[in-house]
Amino acid sequence: MAQVQIFIKKSLWENDFLFPTAIWFVSRLFIWTAMLLIAPNLPKPEDGIVPSFGWGVFHAWDSVHYHNITTSGYEFVNDGRQHNIAFFPLFPLMLRGVMNLGLSFEVAGVLVNNFAFLAALYCVYFWILEHHGINSARWATTVLAWCPLSLFGTVIYTEGLYLFLSTAALRAFDRHQYRWTAFWGAMATATRPTGLALIPAFVIASWRERRPSIAYLASFATAIGLLLFCLYCAIDFGDPLAFIHAQRGWRPSFGFDWRGWLNMLLNIAIGTSNWRHSSIQNLLHLLSFGILVSSGYGLWRYRQRLSSIKLFYSFYALVTFLLILVDEQFINHLLNAVMVLGGGYLLWHLRKQLTSVTIFYGFCGVALLLASGGTISLSRLAYGLVPLSIALGVLLERYPRQGYLILGWFSVILARIAIGFAQNLWVG
Repeated sequence: MAQVQIFIKKSLWENDFLFPTAIWFVSRLFIWTAMLLIAPNLPKPEDGIVPSFGWGVFHAWDSVHYHNITTSGYEFVNDGRQHNIAFFPLFPLMLRGVMNLGLSFEVAGVLVNNFAFLAALYCVYFWILEHHGINSARWATTVLAWCPLSLFGTVIYTEGLYLFLSTAALRAFDRHQYRWTAFWGAMATATRPTGLALIPAFVIASWRERRPSIAYLASFATAIGLLLFCLYCAIDFGDPLAFIHAQRGWRPSFGFDWRGWLNMLLNIAIGTSNWRHSSIQNLLHLLSFGILVSSGYGLWRYRQRLSSIKLFYSFYALVTFLLILVDEQFINHLLNAVMVLGGGYLLWHLRKQLTSVTIFYGFCGVALLLASGGTISLSRLAYGLVPLSIALGVLLERYPRQGYLILGWFSVILARIAIGFAQNLWVG
């Protein structure tokens, strides 16, 4: 019996077709447990709610806008306020189709996003398997599934769908399948604004690799999804760029928001209350940040010299404890900085190991986020750029011990933001 159990476990984690499903199921079960079983039994937070067990825990923040689009359609007035035309149409269209089968909005939204996220894991796994081998494929898939922002591949958001469509387009381009590149790319540009980064990425990669003319045609055909949305906006609202003008309700101006970035980085280093009052109001934050930075650097810098296992894991336990103690705002700011700046560095560090289109799409996507005119939700939007997760996965394949420790930190933060989302707190 023991030998049979060992065989089942090995076949589950070593089988190419089962691994993405297994890692998806375990990570989603972790999130569902945090949101449905733990969050309802915690005290009411100051600015949140006590959630009830049910589909409603997955429906908050941007989900409300998708609900309104799905049930009542788009609305827009060019008055600088928030309007739901800022949200791209493919996701609500798919929800409407599933709801026509008799399912509620909440059930349809959870099903579409979760199964699309599972499809994204399969795309990443087999794409990386073709170029970097099985170990890198497993690490990249695991990073994508356990990253704290993978919460948004479970709730009623577009992350799962966009990750699937953009990854499918990138993989098709690397396989020289240009019809599929255009098809998946067009679907991606109809799902999220960051899909625009695919177009220059495909064009630059085509030039760099001296691809035939059809590669350029497929690159520009990727914009079809966006152009159809423009056509809809022109017909319904008399403004083909209504979705851009509506962004002013969320981001008043475009371009690099250096003040926002400076404020965010100071909040990370000094603490929100300390920064606001220009004095030490929260000593714990200063100590926590100092220990997080010094411990993280020391663990990585001296990873080969730390012969003492006790010392190594003591540092790790201390950082884990601090990640549990720090407030949600610190977590949000930290994720923003790490995802964008850290992700950009990883792409540069691995620029010779990853495929051209992976690197170019990653850099174009990061540039688009930096020029978006704000810092809100940057971590979530950066998570939608699959090259960042791939780069981290390829790197951790070389350092598996550090990789397992990082996955542990991921789990702590993932549990925190999953509970926070269920409590209707802003987590990204």
